[in-house]
Amino acid sequence: MSSANNIVSNAAGTSETTSSNGHAIIPPTFKSSYKIASIPGDGIGPEVVSATIEVLKVLTKKLDTFELEITDFDWGTDRYLKTGRYTPEDYLEVLKGFDAILFGSVGSPSVPDHISLWGLRLAICQPLQQYANVRPTRILPGTKSPLSNCQPGDLDWVIVRENSEGEYAGQGGRSHVGCDHEVATELSIFTRTGVRRIAQFAFSVAQNRPRKMLTYVTKSNAQRNGMVMWDEVIREVAEDYPDVTVDHMLVDAMTVRMVLNPRSLDTILATNLHADILSDLAAALAGSIGIAPTANLDPTRKNPSMFEPIHGSAFDITGLGLANPVATFWTASEMLHWLGESEAAVSLMHAVEKVCAAGVVTRDLGGTRVRKRLRRQLFKKFLTRSFSRNAGVLLSR
Repeated sequence: MSSANNIVSNAAGTSETTSSNGHAIIPPTFKSSYKIASIPGDGIGPEVVSATIEVLKVLTKKLDTFELEITDFDWGTDRYLKTGRYTPEDYLEVLKGFDAILFGSVGSPSVPDHISLWGLRLAICQPLQQYANVRPTRILPGTKSPLSNCQPGDLDWVIVRENSEGEYAGQGGRSHVGCDHEVATELSIFTRTGVRRIAQFAFSVAQNRPRKMLTYVTKSNAQRNGMVMWDEVIREVAEDYPDVTVDHMLVDAMTVRMVLNPRSLDTILATNLHADILSDLAAALAGSIGIAPTANLDPTRKNPSMFEPIHGSAFDITGLGLANPVATFWTASEMLHWLGESEAAVSLMHAVEKVCAAGVVTRDLGGTRVRKRLRRQLFKKFLTRSFSRNAGVLLSR
């Protein structure tokens, strides 16, 4: 199994708590039952989340080592159009009562994107201090990269995105709206604390991967304040990780390197905006945005972390059964790792890989299968194989 599959559990390194500058990376607390908040959201979100929940139910029943208590929330655009809010006023206190959040997507043609994004997804990530956005990317068995000479082992990355400030700090405004002299500002905010804690997290990820490599991405030649501070802080943090090989790329040059020399990369650290864009490119280079997972983590575990597929609400295919659920399956695997249930996480991802390797893939990957058929193939994998509780993998009978 690729180390990308257990990236969120490996972020903590060992079972010991690591701490620097007051920002601890805490190991999981094992439970017999975990409370999961399910927020399917808009578009294809309910389709892929419901398919994933069905798979999780079969998996946990087969393993019989822990339970998932899943609560559904109708937080999405339909609720917004009826009530003027995506969430109830006490939504943060509600979510704090859960161990993790499984999120689908948000966005609808009926509401401007900046309203829906800030009304739901960012309204969860930022107040709950989910400052580490982790996006593993690799070429799955049975899928093909658009890069002609790229083999599965050549593209195996983890992109770590600062998720609480930067270009998405939400600061700015507009004046003289509609006039010729209208002014709009969008303020990026970078703090030494914010950069340091995400750098420490990214170095911990890199340190626990076999290649121990980290590439950090900025645009400090043109953005001479915030980006220069990024560079300085990361170099300071690097001194505490002498076993990690570090290099720096400007964001525009990074896109070229990702395409022309994917094997030269491993763990990638970037700002909120830069990593948002680069991770979409990464997903496309791995075969499809329909297979890419995301973990929005609070490494201190003071708040629940949220797990979601990268893809959006995709209203053009909503209701057609064409949505690829692999990204959400992989996302659920990352969620299980974060909860400490790595046996289940590895088993789920192993089954997904076997199904993909057998050619059971959706249209975005060049196949003909629709979502329900792919899900049924996963059920067959679970029901016709037994689990090794020592190895945490599926074994043929």
